[in-house]
Amino acid sequence: MKQRYALEKNENMACATGLSLPISTKHSVEICSFIRNKKLETAIAQLKEVAAGKRAVPYKRYNRDLAHKRGMAAGRYPQKACKEIIRLLESVKANAEDKNLGESLVIKHISASGASAPWHYGRQRRRKTKRTHIKVVVEELEEKREEKREKRKAEGKGAEGRKEKIKGAAGDAADDKKMNVKNTDNKKNKNNKKDDKND
Repeated sequence: MKQRYALEKNENMACATGLSLPISTKHSVEICSFIRNKKLETAIAQLKEVAAGKRAVPYKRYNRDLAHKRGMAAGRYPQKACKEIIRLLESVKANAEDKNLGESLVIKHISASGASAPWHYGRQRRRKTKRTHIKVVVEELEEKREEKREKRKAEGKGAEGRKEKIKGAAGDAADDKKMNVKNTDNKKNKNNKKDDKND
């Protein structure tokens, strides 16, 4: 079955799709917003912390009557959804390795949408299951960003450029100080020679 994505794919991208995952769509939407545009390894590590109950996911959309968590406003620990999304991210990582992409991968696109919701099986209160489709696309970082960083560094822009400027200014100040010391020593030697001649 051919899958369509919300952006045009190129050679530097890898994708994966999870169909009818048994997780909440609302939780999935918040998790996708949490990890979008992050590095793949960072996203996996953070979701593992959420699954272990060590980190909360900030809820910015579905947060009605939701308590705040430490360091944020409304938040939750959607452990089941995180475990399923971790599997999907590991799958897209394997797809990227199969395409010989580098390790510097960024989550370019990830979205969650509602799937069909069949009724639960058995003699029980009639309620529907939770099903969610998730699509994820990762992109390899281009070398242009590294080139831009080096260019900014050379021009003295950015944090690294400012550090280089400070180092250069400190070096120039030290050289000026040495020159001043040499000049004063030369003046002293000249004065001593004049005194010797007068004697």
